[in-house]
Amino acid sequence: MCRVRRPSSHPNQSGPPFNALAARRLRAALNMGPEHVAHGIRVSYGLPYVTPDLVVAWERGTIAPQNPELTALAGVLWCSPGELIGRPQTLREHRVARGLAPEDVARTVGLALAAYLRMEETDDWRGTDRQSAQLADVLGLSLPDFVTVTGREEKLADLLTSAVSTRWQGYVRPVAKLAPLDRRVLENVLQVLHQDYQGHTASTLSWGGGTGDAGAGGRDFLDRIVEHFWSAVERHP
Repeated sequence: MCRVRRPSSHPNQSGPPFNALAARRLRAALNMGPEHVAHGIRVSYGLPYVTPDLVVAWERGTIAPQNPELTALAGVLWCSPGELIGRPQTLREHRVARGLAPEDVARTVGLALAAYLRMEETDDWRGTDRQSAQLADVLGLSLPDFVTVTGREEKLADLLTSAVSTRWQGYVRPVAKLAPLDRRVLENVLQVLHQDYQGHTASTLSWGGGTGDAGAGGRDFLDRIVEHFWSAVERHP
């Protein structure tokens, strides 16, 4: 008897982080067994290799569904693909979470499909400011996600590190170019971060110039500088 095998995954077709627990809970809420889910995927979505054992493997987290499987699973469970994944990190993951085809995104932002796919594969967004704004709109990106997806997070970390360790006033405009925020909000946030960093540094330095652990608090603060930045933005009234 010939067994239907799952197609091998292409290295550039990895899907977003799968939320196995959410899949299991959604199936249980519908009073469906793994065999019902597998049957629905085979019949309605044309994936003949999907078996109850594969569905169970997805729910246990031992195997993650590929993009077509994720779409099919979401359809059978009456949910959006975004409900079955963890927090997206990459451009591709955000697109899949929104249930969009690459050609739809490429057309919306005004890019040739091949050019857009290269950006997804290399995780290197090279769109213009206008295209970046359209990308954020079509993918529903928050500002932190937008900065990450467009490859600006490392540069933002460098600027924030310099801002908190020197004179923060000179970094308001450069930071605003990467993270477009109201100037007053940005000034207040940078000032708070500068004070926090100086406090962490002072707490680990001795009057004599420091010990072997001198500056450890400051280094730890800088290692998470982008996280501290977005937290401060969120707390700002």
